[in-house]
Amino acid sequence: MKRIDILKKTNRIVIKIGSSILCDSKGGFSRDAVIGVCKEILFLLKEKKEVILVSSGAIACGMDMIHVTKRPKELPLLQACAAIGQGKLMKVYEDFFVKKKYHTAQILLTQDIFYDRGRYLNTRNTFNALLELGVLPIVNENDTVVTDEIRFGDNDRLSSAVAQITGADLLINLSNVGGMLDFQKKVISEIGSESELDSLKNMVFESKAEKTVGGMKSKLDAAKILMSSGIPMIIADGKDFSILRKIFDGKNIGTLFIPFKQKASFTKTWLIYSASPKGKLILDSGAFDAVQHKGKSLLSGGISALEGHFKAGDAVRVMNEKGYEFARGLTNYSREELDKIRGRKSAEIEGVLGYKFYDEVIHRDNLVLLKDRAGEHDH
Repeated sequence: MKRIDILKKTNRIVIKIGSSILCDSKGGFSRDAVIGVCKEILFLLKEKKEVILVSSGAIACGMDMIHVTKRPKELPLLQACAAIGQGKLMKVYEDFFVKKKYHTAQILLTQDIFYDRGRYLNTRNTFNALLELGVLPIVNENDTVVTDEIRFGDNDRLSSAVAQITGADLLINLSNVGGMLDFQKKVISEIGSESELDSLKNMVFESKAEKTVGGMKSKLDAAKILMSSGIPMIIADGKDFSILRKIFDGKNIGTLFIPFKQKASFTKTWLIYSASPKGKLILDSGAFDAVQHKGKSLLSGGISALEGHFKAGDAVRVMNEKGYEFARGLTNYSREELDKIRGRKSAEIEGVLGYKFYDEVIHRDNLVLLKDRAGEHDH
């Protein structure tokens, strides 16, 4: 797929802005830099593009407010800086866009919302409603309350998750570099395979600025997730405040990461990258072959054992008899129901339970194969 073809099909765009873009040459928070970014986003909005902004900068802004020069290591002080800075950062964005007759909406996320399908769907629906209203959603991690267990860690990972949950056509990651560099320090124009991406990771050496987290490694991790989800990504120089115009003018600028898989359905993307499975279904060899190699739905007759506690609608791991997880899916029946009907034919379900809502335990549309797992071909 060529760059021009990707851009022609692009309507919904996630733009990620790193803290380094929003700081001046001395490392202080820069209102002028935020305005420069806003002007670029305004260009896309006037082109009738749907834009979601993932903006760092709250902690850096808060640090400036209380005259802290080095990023705090103590969690309470770090979260205090986020609390101080987030509102002030949003005010700069809102003040700019409201004058241009656009509204902004603040969305603060933690990683745990992606584990629960109900909350995941609610989040997606909120984004869709805001975009339909012509509002610019501005996303950040909820640093004020986040803990290690529910944190994304940096906004590169957060932006890739937002791109997935919203079904974005493109993620543009605006960084303090012009793209991924080769050994000659030249920007690599395109990366289009998983092997090429993995080899580039060996070239990355991290250096952390005082007010930022992340780096090129986290950007490459995000790129791999998106490329395998069917979503392209561009890393480009965010310090160039005409960068978005140049990209959509078709200029060969920044590094384009071209997907090596087709765009997955919303449900299957969630199952692979976000779901927190509640249990395990262990299949006999016949059911394993039918699901893995013949594209069949999972029926009750092929389930030989169960683990965990889950209800209808939960995500579950699907295992073969050797203990390899080869698929995930949304179960139509609870653990208690499957205890009664596993090993039985679909025609017997109603007689055992007194009702039958589905012939399938997991319908094919709600099941995704994990093709990269070891044991894929084990019987």
